[in-house]
Amino acid sequence: MKLHELRSPKGARKRRKRVGRGIAAGQGKTAGRGTKGQKARSGGTKGPYFEGGQLPLVRRLPFKRGFTNIFKVQYVPVNLYRLDRFEANEEVSPRTLAEAGIIKSAKLPVVILGEGEIDRPLVVKAHRFSASAQAKIEAAGGTVEKLPWHVQRGRRTAPANPAG
Repeated sequence: MKLHELRSPKGARKRRKRVGRGIAAGQGKTAGRGTKGQKARSGGTKGPYFEGGQLPLVRRLPFKRGFTNIFKVQYVPVNLYRLDRFEANEEVSPRTLAEAGIIKSAKLPVVILGEGEIDRPLVVKAHRFSASAQAKIEAAGGTVEKLPWHVQRGRRTAPANPAG
């Protein structure tokens, strides 16, 4: 079988209905639109926004539309139990977390959260720490270091070259 010999099965492709092409076609004269009225005219339908002249829902509930906060900071969360793959006294930074496959990229700011336990001292560098995470790290003999922020075009982002 060759490419030019391929055919779709019988009945798989149906010809489109050619309306308004005369009486013999079966859909002549009014072309299946009935007689007169808004829907019989070309362009005679209203959009989904139109509610018969009533104030549309999207205009009645402006507070439902919301807004985008340009100052919102999206943190990448990392729980303490994820740090168990690091050796004692090892440095944990966004770059080492990305290399270990715990986070996807070292470019986004990282927050360390306190879920889980930590049994070895680590030097943890991140952009933010929860109070419980900081307490658990320091209780295990480790240290906590907060990384700096950079402001670009109204957004707070991690440094281009993360420390660590």
